[in-house]
Amino acid sequence: MPSMVSRGRGRRTINEINMVPFIDVMLVLLIIFMVTAPLVTPSLIDLPSVGKAGKTPDKVIQIVIAKDETLELKDQGTTTRLTTRDVASAVKKAQGDNTNTPVVISADRNVKYESVVKVMDTLQRSGVQRVGLSVQLGGK
Repeated sequence: MPSMVSRGRGRRTINEINMVPFIDVMLVLLIIFMVTAPLVTPSLIDLPSVGKAGKTPDKVIQIVIAKDETLELKDQGTTTRLTTRDVASAVKKAQGDNTNTPVVISADRNVKYESVVKVMDTLQRSGVQRVGLSVQLGGK
């Protein structure tokens, strides 16, 4: 209900908003945020580290993603160009009866991460169990 003020001749309403309660609430919120902000710990991402494997596998199927995002399948000295749709069937064919054969994805540094994840997702959806990423040790 608007306040009524009596000035001189008659009563009239004040059409202004009282800002004092709004400012009080904002100051209380500011103090709450200032007190709780140092208590919040920043989230840390635990990235996997690269270690040395005990024994390298005898047969490895390698998928190479070039700068222009073309795919190549390297298997025992043969290289085959692929599309994203054909990569799962080509890997299954290269694995043959041994479905435990590891598949390593090697991507150029400038390739979008989305392309690498798309290839990994395609392989895992088709049932390829051992999919890994190739890394370069020692800096560059």
